[in-house]
Amino acid sequence: MVRLTRLNSQPLVVNSDLIKFVEQSPDTLITLVNGEKFMVRETSDEVVRLIVAFRRSILLGLTAAWSGPPVPEAVQGAAATEATGKR
Repeated sequence: MVRLTRLNSQPLVVNSDLIKFVEQSPDTLITLVNGEKFMVRETSDEVVRLIVAFRRSILLGLTAAWSGPPVPEAVQGAAATEATGKR
């Protein structure tokens, strides 16, 4: 989701996955995949920057979730011993 501003200064939050086009001439026109269109105060470059920042934050969050918390060496050693059956 990205936070944008309509031309009348009303805030707007948009699901960036639904954006089909971002056009600049002179106002920024956003077209969604369902055909809905609206104009925002941000430039097309700003909209793209906000989308990239949002998606980057999602991917960084996934990376942190996949890697999980660091596992102490004692726990790693016990898991290896358990897996091999050797003591």
